[in-house]
Amino acid sequence: MKKSIWMTSLGRSEDTVKKLYGKIGSYGLEVKGHFWEDDLGKMAWIGSREELLKPETAAWVVVGSKQELSSPSIRYGLSALSITVQAQRGAGFPVMLLHPRGEAVDAGTLPTPLRSMEPLPADDPGLGPKLVAKAHAPAKAAPPREYRLDVYGNPQIGQWFEVGPNDGTWKGAMLGVCGAEIAFHGVGPSGMLPSRSTLEYSVRGMKIDFGEKQYVAWAVQNEIGPRTSYFAKVSGAPDSLLFGSYAEGDDAEVYVATLK
Repeated sequence: MKKSIWMTSLGRSEDTVKKLYGKIGSYGLEVKGHFWEDDLGKMAWIGSREELLKPETAAWVVVGSKQELSSPSIRYGLSALSITVQAQRGAGFPVMLLHPRGEAVDAGTLPTPLRSMEPLPADDPGLGPKLVAKAHAPAKAAPPREYRLDVYGNPQIGQWFEVGPNDGTWKGAMLGVCGAEIAFHGVGPSGMLPSRSTLEYSVRGMKIDFGEKQYVAWAVQNEIGPRTSYFAKVSGAPDSLLFGSYAEGDDAEVYVATLK
């Protein structure tokens, strides 16, 4: 099986993309890709998911400038796509951020799902060999997470976030959003949206101050294990998520993911 690279260009420079295609292709890697469509209303970010999940796709290359990466809508779309790719391929799936020379990007300043990106100048002479090494290296094991996080979306079903524990059990579950609204929630088998759901002690509209942000959260007291998930339908593009177990009287551990 020939390894391939999926390239996402945030800008519309065909010359830049053609040069990168030729440079990477000269090292024996097949290059596929697209120009980013910045349209959160129709959830255009989900369009590349299928390609990124193909076994032959060995790495994801994002080409963008500081200005493009400063756009909240682009940051959100990339974050959402990264969440669902990491959920299926693991947090160690290689992602490279190619930027113009002199515009170094600090990955630590990016939203939570994008912080594993490896920044590199687009004209770096070592780009080809680095991608070849990533394409043929064994899958990199990322530090294990205590939680599962995924997102589903299209204009027909809307946008749904899925959360749950990797190991152990949550005595209840909650998800809060900052800068958006939750419209519906449910519990069901992990990996698929529930067709029906029985909720135990459903709670809606809790206001939670965490750090410098206020979240509006929904919750249930259903027991959530590794094969069960809590799902929340979210309207809009939240700045960040707050999620974790929910049990009255317990010091439940919660997690935060910034998305913009």
